[in-house]
Amino acid sequence: MDSKHIEQLLEKYWECETSLEEEKALRDFFNQTEVPDSLKESAVLFRYFEQQRQHKMNDAAFDTSLKSKLQPAQGKMRSLYMSSLRIAAGISVVIASFWLVRTQLRDSASQEVADTYDDPKKAFEETKKALQMISKNFGKAEKAASNINMINEATDKLHSKEETKIDS
Repeated sequence: MDSKHIEQLLEKYWECETSLEEEKALRDFFNQTEVPDSLKESAVLFRYFEQQRQHKMNDAAFDTSLKSKLQPAQGKMRSLYMSSLRIAAGISVVIASFWLVRTQLRDSASQEVADTYDDPKKAFEETKKALQMISKNFGKAEKAASNINMINEATDKLHSKEETKIDS
């Protein structure tokens, strides 16, 4: 087979357009001892494919190979265990320091509530002013809420009219 035909088959092969017979022709060509220099890279790939195809593994060899790959090595388990211990130690240090700082802050802060006014009459007057201000602002909010209530009632009336038009 000439190298031009092989190059055309290779292009078809890389585009996944070859038939089984053409692929067999490529395998046969690349399994020869003499391959042109321009096709040496492809020859290595096709020879590898052929080697893997001929490589057979019996059930026992497959099982032992699979088990050895699935079971972690003893050193890996020990490393994993040590890493877990390091992480746990770090977390416990963070929790302990958080608890200590929180306890210190609680102890240092005074728990007493101090009076702001010495004279009870003055405190009463200030409380009265604050309550009047709240009452005044509550009245404004009540007026705004009544306006919203009117809008809701109008919307409900419109919806009921639309429903009666649709029903009839």
